[in-house]
Amino acid sequence: MADTAREDDAIRGIVERLTTSFSTTHSPAEVREVVSRVHSSFTDRPVREFVPVLVERRARVILNASG
Repeated sequence: MADTAREDDAIRGIVERLTTSFSTTHSPAEVREVVSRVHSSFTDRPVREFVPVLVERRARVILNASG
């Protein structure tokens, strides 16, 4: 349970960072949607330790490509 809370906190931090980084090209709702979509793509992965890092990298690539 603590791992889930830690991952959720990390994902919220990613949304905040990316919202700030992409504020001129994407709305906060768009950033949240991309992060949520990317995060959900890792649902079935048993090892969770690096999921936030991978989510941030992939979401950043998607946002850069669409901005």
